[in-house]
Amino acid sequence: MASIFAAAFEIVSFGAIIVLVVLGLGIIASMMGIFNFAQGEFVLLGAYVTYLAYSGGLPIWVGMVAAPFVVGALGFVLEALIIRRFYAAPIVAMLGTYALGLIIRESVRGLIGGFYLTVPEPIGGSIDLGSIHISAWRFTIIVITLLVMGACYLLLSRTSFGLRVRATLENPSLARASGISTPLIYGTTFAFGAALAGLAGALIVPVFSLFADLGIRFLIQGFVAVMVGGVGSFIGPVAGAGVIGTLSAALPWVMSPVVADVLVFVLAIAFIKFRPQGLISGKGV
Repeated sequence: MASIFAAAFEIVSFGAIIVLVVLGLGIIASMMGIFNFAQGEFVLLGAYVTYLAYSGGLPIWVGMVAAPFVVGALGFVLEALIIRRFYAAPIVAMLGTYALGLIIRESVRGLIGGFYLTVPEPIGGSIDLGSIHISAWRFTIIVITLLVMGACYLLLSRTSFGLRVRATLENPSLARASGISTPLIYGTTFAFGAALAGLAGALIVPVFSLFADLGIRFLIQGFVAVMVGGVGSFIGPVAGAGVIGTLSAALPWVMSPVVADVLVFVLAIAFIKFRPQGLISGKGV
């Protein structure tokens, strides 16, 4: 029984990490009509900012709080300078964001070399439930993920800012005629998605350590999760993240991790083939 609970906890905690990564990617894809292939590198930057703060002698919480703001600000600048020119050509946008991601990844690689740098967990130890022991920090990640999901949903669906975002992305011409600054909305939305990735990187760096290719795996899984869940809505990418995160964490318990990774992608491709709109289709994109 203890081993089953431990396995379930590992599956849920890894799924929470995937959800954090996919939240930002899904918001950008669903609301802006482009896939940000630099999202994995935004995760890497969030981890790197956290490491810089810790190595500079600051409490690790300071780096974790600063990471989403720093990465979000960078995303805002990149959207204004580069990505804004690609909205009319989504394929070009994918290539452009991939190139940006490559530049970011190799820049970080040059700064840290080929090393794996460790950062301690802000909340160490474990939570004991009888004979069952679960990581306190992974449990914290689950709680933070749930809080972030709820806050994102309320922000985008229950606030005037969310209404302006949805109006701009549904009908930019009408939004401009109504006095909404559409360039500001696009930039803020992209920065928000980047900030979520930065937060994900900050939270997971104590678990996975910091290395230059940290974001690659999460980018691929995030992209597949968005496709499985369906773009055009908030719920779709989150549902896809739950499915992909669960499969990615559960299958290695019953088969080789390499075979499990391949099987996850095969199942995802087969699902997308027969239901290209995803689990929950939206009308946005």
